[in-house]
Amino acid sequence: MTFAALADPTRRSMVERLALGALTVNELAEPFAVTQQAISKHLKVLERAGLVTRTRAAQSRPCALDAPRLDDAVDWISRNRRLRAERYDRLDAHLAEIQRGRRP
Repeated sequence: MTFAALADPTRRSMVERLALGALTVNELAEPFAVTQQAISKHLKVLERAGLVTRTRAAQSRPCALDAPRLDDAVDWISRNRRLRAERYDRLDAHLAEIQRGRRP
């Protein structure tokens, strides 16, 4: 669900802004040329993915990034990057053996 939430460029931009600190919905919406309703929908997607939390402070509802969820995604990407690199290294070695005329 994390990657689906981050697939949208507006949501990625929202996450980048929240990485700098908590913002109200209005502050978060400022740079985007979309309706308040669209911002709310994007926030709901990010909340369902566990990337953003909203708290209540008096009359405002600040949004904050839940960084550990992003850390989980980064860990998954890193593990899979290493696995792919190892597989490509084995493939390179195998192709080099074939080019030298030897079969492993």
